[in-house]
Amino acid sequence: MERKSFITNSAAALAAGLIPFTNATAAANKLNFSMAFMSDVHVLPGAIPEKGLAKALNHINLKQNKIDFIVNGGDAIMDSLNASKEYTAEQWNLFKKILQENNKLPIYHTIGNHDIWGWFLPEPRPVNDSLYAKNWVVETLKMPKRFYSFKHKNWKFIILDSTQLNPKGGYIARLDEEQLQWLKLELEASPANEFICLISHIPLLSICAGLYFNKTEENGDLKIQRNLMHTDFLELQKLFSNHKNIKACLSGHIHMQDELHYFGIPYYCNGAICGNWWKGAFNNFEPAYALFDFYKDGTVKRTIVNYT
Repeated sequence: MERKSFITNSAAALAAGLIPFTNATAAANKLNFSMAFMSDVHVLPGAIPEKGLAKALNHINLKQNKIDFIVNGGDAIMDSLNASKEYTAEQWNLFKKILQENNKLPIYHTIGNHDIWGWFLPEPRPVNDSLYAKNWVVETLKMPKRFYSFKHKNWKFIILDSTQLNPKGGYIARLDEEQLQWLKLELEASPANEFICLISHIPLLSICAGLYFNKTEENGDLKIQRNLMHTDFLELQKLFSNHKNIKACLSGHIHMQDELHYFGIPYYCNGAICGNWWKGAFNNFEPAYALFDFYKDGTVKRTIVNYT
């Protein structure tokens, strides 16, 4: 065969082999749907937080965004851990009012540590009140329970409850035993062709958890407190390794943004609607929400939106 004919035939064969692959790849990478992740609103009475939340919701609801739904990543209100019943009710009523007036999209809620009523109140705490602890946020936001899952197209979204009371004081980021067993069953029940997105208020894994205080310890170590990142991550990572259809883990809590890839899973920490508790940027991270694009091949793309 002459050299010219060989090159021509080889190019034609190569092109013929590439065309079907390229079309298939393009189809697999086609956008499936988009969602908005808004976390750490920390709304409270006042012009700045009230107008700020309304502005964020209006920005999310713009038609050109083509968002299917919103996930609230937790800490919807400023604080109820150490707040009276009256002030907690005032905060929740305000959050619901602003949401009703400025949002038309479906919204799914996550429990944040500041959404929990009464844990840090002085003794005696209202433990016999039907709204005590997480009951109030579950009832107010009409959540199925404190952890749950929902499906959208060929994705399953698993909403976790990160915050557990620490008997020695404060709270700790982990899954309780009941929730861990439920999560195992949820993962096992998901077929291989169903993609999974895990959502927690406190990050499962985050470098920002070690940068939160914007300094090192006296000996130079970074400090990751037990209330800034899941203390059970190593156990969870072993569980995740058996489920290759886990495609993303989303969180808030830190008011900062990062993206880590660990053993094939991207972990996104997504900043805060309130930034520095409605006082500008926190550690140079401006108030923002995250726009997530979910593709038909299971890949995920995040865009941080500074809405102010």
